[in-house]
Amino acid sequence: MHGMRLVFLGTGDFAVAALRSLVAARHEVILAVSQPDRPAGRGMRIEPTPVRRAAEDLGLPHDQAADVNAGEFVKRFADAELGVVVAFGQKLGEDVLSAPRRGWINIHGSLLPKYRGAAPYQWAVLNGDAESGVTTFQLNPRWDSGAIWDQARTPIGETETADELHDRLALLGADLILKTLRRVAAGEQPSAQNDGLATRAPKLKKSDGYLDWHRPAPELVRWINGLWSWPTATSEFVSADGKRERVQLARAQLIDPTAVAAGVAPGSLRADGCVQCGSGVLKILEIKPAGKAKMAFAAFANGRKLRGDERLERVVEP
Repeated sequence: MHGMRLVFLGTGDFAVAALRSLVAARHEVILAVSQPDRPAGRGMRIEPTPVRRAAEDLGLPHDQAADVNAGEFVKRFADAELGVVVAFGQKLGEDVLSAPRRGWINIHGSLLPKYRGAAPYQWAVLNGDAESGVTTFQLNPRWDSGAIWDQARTPIGETETADELHDRLALLGADLILKTLRRVAAGEQPSAQNDGLATRAPKLKKSDGYLDWHRPAPELVRWINGLWSWPTATSEFVSADGKRERVQLARAQLIDPTAVAAGVAPGSLRADGCVQCGSGVLKILEIKPAGKAKMAFAAFANGRKLRGDERLERVVEP
């Protein structure tokens, strides 16, 4: 197969492996476009997007677009045989969709038609799915509803975080897009999605992470792991002497799905990291105190000399 003449739209980390894979496979990326650089980190310094950094490292022509549907981009996209879009963050209008001769193929972090929307792999963890995957599909004007080219599946680990799943899916997608381009070049056709099986994966918000310790332990484990590292499962740590500290929970493990200890209130925290929930017990494996790096729970417990009569409380929304 000859290398295709491509344009690439991507902004976030999820897109980087695919861009590198296309270049390594000797496809000609005539232009990579990302969203504008934005402030990031505690200092809110302007940081280049991951795709911009990758494009510069690969020596690719690169531009940034606050609105990719502005007329200036349509002519540039028309010079390409095909467009690839991954984690770009803008909806493509009809003029852009029809600019490359073969249209656009998207890499999506779920097994479509399941989890159409902005947070597909997070919702796979939040809902306790046994597996996740990536889909390549032909982009059309309707959100994540285009005909499917290929899919790759992967199991979700018992204590796997959304960030870890994200990184694995990005690598799966980088391999899958090469398979898809071979099928496109061979003149094959994608298969229509079954809209009747579609489910949504809405964007998450910060308040989704304010944990209610009266919920069952299996559910809370999924939310702790599925919300890392955004928007993060967040709680108020209350020490034995009443001192309060905001903490983010980064990883948890289910210990007992149903146990309820008489006289032990939900949110009660033992020195070994086990927490009594509304029903069941979980164990916190990793935690991030405010303004500090993520650490093993044992390090957190040692630093605060936990006695086993501390507790976690729900954050009161501002």
